[in-house]
This record gives sequence, structure tokens and C-alpha cells, in this order.
Amino acid sequence: MKNRITFLFVLTSLILGAQTRSIQSSSPLSEVSPTDEGISTERLERIDLMLEQAVGKNNIPGAVALIARNGKIVFHEAYGKADNALGKAMEKNTIFRIASQTKAITSTAVMILWEEGKFRLDDPISKYIPDFGKAEILDSFNERDSTYTTKPAENQITIRHLLTHTSGLGYGVIDGDERFQKIYAKAGITDLFTTDNISIGESVKKLAKLPLHHNPGEAFVYSEGLDVLGYFIEVVSGMPFDEFLRERLFDPLGMDDTWFYLPEEKEDRLVTVQQKKGGTWEEYPVTFYDPDYPIKGARRFFSGGAGLSSTAKDYATFLQMYLNHGELNGKRILSRTTVRSIMGNQTGDLWGDDIKHYGLAFGVVTSKGQDHGGEGSAGTFDWGGYFNTQYFADPQENIIGILMKQTRGPVDDQTGWKFRQMVFAAVDD
Repeated sequence: MKNRITFLFVLTSLILGAQTRSIQSSSPLSEVSPTDEGISTERLERIDLMLEQAVGKNNIPGAVALIARNGKIVFHEAYGKADNALGKAMEKNTIFRIASQTKAITSTAVMILWEEGKFRLDDPISKYIPDFGKAEILDSFNERDSTYTTKPAENQITIRHLLTHTSGLGYGVIDGDERFQKIYAKAGITDLFTTDNISIGESVKKLAKLPLHHNPGEAFVYSEGLDVLGYFIEVVSGMPFDEFLRERLFDPLGMDDTWFYLPEEKEDRLVTVQQKKGGTWEEYPVTFYDPDYPIKGARRFFSGGAGLSSTAKDYATFLQMYLNHGELNGKRILSRTTVRSIMGNQTGDLWGDDIKHYGLAFGVVTSKGQDHGGEGSAGTFDWGGYFNTQYFADPQENIIGILMKQTRGPVDDQTGWKFRQMVFAAVDD
């Protein structure tokens, strides 16, 4: 009996200890001494110097860098200017247009609904958005007037195809195929962020009528699939996409600085998109979009592929939820089993890169990528954004790295690969 009581006491202590560790690891991100989390302060100083020098050499106008380990921030610094013309300093809470970093957030929202049994990943999207019922592939194209012919696709676009960029949809103005750039422009597709008075649903319904690059599931072509899924979330949830994200993801995680369109009190924290002209950093002009879209215009287009703005800390919070297997600060967003599926290889060898595979939301480093060096451990997940933002998170080392910049046009910027390589080199445990 005594031995049995002792065993039960030890077992209970182990369980309570594990629960305590779980609670500690899922607390909101807070700053601690790097050495407490096995990170070398001397090697962080190298990163600090590298970024200072990049600004000093005029290679970038400014940046915000954040490194976290074990759910604790060990490095969070701002460099240079948020607007050189105005002399406005970059701050740690500066808000950046995160563009394609929106995709992982949209994918997460899709999987929240998937966990509720609202759909299956291999359901055809036409089951929920009937406009996609007739899948057609581009057959011939007339350069003179952008008219074209099509042929029937062999199968339908599924939700999984949309999540993995294998649907055959294009990306309009940034598409790698000029034929699709012209087809999308003629059809009046809103490809990315905009100040125009249009909803995501209106744009997606136009998109559904256009030809595909290939049969769904046959190739990886970066696309507007996540914009389609933003509208899909509205259909399935019965809520506007922005409200769904606020209620189901941003508020529970405390991501108060992540928005499609910024509240008035946050507008002055938005960084300026800058380009380099004659050695001087200046505001990037209006082209096919107005760079001030987060604070201007109709504020109706909730682009699931590219529309959000955020801070380094907010995005680190989102990534930490994933490192915690779907939970943060006592809020369960996804099951760890769902996170496992999200990180799995969903595209086989279609991505054509053996150092990474593509899951349901991220690029994921393979064992060969780990051995390649500078990418992180196998399982490290990452992506970036159109305006020169990037992130990575390593589940084995429990490390997050975020580097936020905001530039367009030609730049001699080597900070991206250097930052990632040097973050992993700072591990000292």
C-alpha cells in the first residue's frame, strides 16, 4: 500500500509539473535576458551591428527585428527611419504592411472552421461558391486583344488546392505568365490590396469565371487562392472576414495591432513604403495600388492573400501559438493534431525544392534543408511578404525570428539571409 501511495504521489507530481510547464510556456510573449533562454548576448550584438550597418550603408531605410525563444522575447530592436523624408524614426511598435504573411493567418482561419466539421479539405470549392462550378483551362490566347479559348479541366478546384497554390488560379498583375496578367486586368480583377470600393466576394466571383493555368492539383502556381478562401470563410461562418479574424483569432491571442484597415488612433504608426532614388530613400508612388491602402479608401476589400498590416510582436504572437501546438495564454486556437497536418507535405514534389516542402499554410524546412545550413531545424516554417517582410519559426529550437522592412524597387539588401543565419548561430546552450 505504501509503495502504491508513493507511486500515485510521484505520478501526480509529474502531471502537475507538466501542467505548470505548459501554462508557463503558453504565457504572452514577454522580454527576458537572452542568456536565460540559451541565447548568446555577444552573438546578438553581431546581429545588432549587422542591421545598424545595413542602415548606415543606406542598403535599407530601416527595420524592426524580433527574436524569441521558449516563448520569451530575447531581442527586439528598431533601426533607421520609418519615413526618411519626414525624419520619422522606426519604433518597435511600428505597423507594417505584411502582404503575403496574411496567407498563413487566412489558412489558420480556414482550419478553425475545418475543426468544427464545416467542410472537408477535398470538398470542391463550388459546393460553397457555386461560381466555380465550371473549371476551364486556358487553351489559346490572342495577344492583340487578350481574347482566349479554354478547354474543360479534368477535375474541380478543392479547398486543399486553394490552400496549397495548386488550384490553377493565377495572380493577375504579379502573375509569372503575362497572358494571365492581361486576362485578369481585362476582367477587372482586384489582385491584392486596394482602396477601391469593392468587396472580396465581388472580386472572387469575377475570378471564378476566368481560365486556369493547369488542371487543379497538377502544379504549384502562386495564386489568389487565399483571397478565394477569405470569401469562403464569410460564406461558411456567416460573418465578414475581418470580424471572423478579430473574434476567433486576433482578440483571443491579443493581436491588437493586426488589421486590414487601421483604426484612426493607430494610423500614425504605419510605416511608409520607401524606394531608393539616386541614393535617397523616398516614398514609393501610387502604381497599380495606393501604398496608403491600410488607412485610405473604401476599406471594404479584406484580402486573404495580402491585405493585413501588423507589428513584429503581433506576428510573433501568432507564430508562438503554432510553436505551442495551437495554444497560447490558455486560448486553444487549433488542436496539436491539426497543426501537425498543417505542417505536413501537402504538395509532394510539386514545389520543386528539396530543402523545403509546402504545407497548408507555410513553407517547411526538410531534413535536407536542415543539413543545408542557415535554414533552421527540420520542421522550421516560414514565409515573407511583398514589401520586404519575413519570418521563420523553429519548433525544435523553439525560436522565432521576424525581420520587418518596407521597401519596393531595386535594393542591395542582404539582411534577410544574414539575419536568419545569425539567429540560429546565436544559440548557446
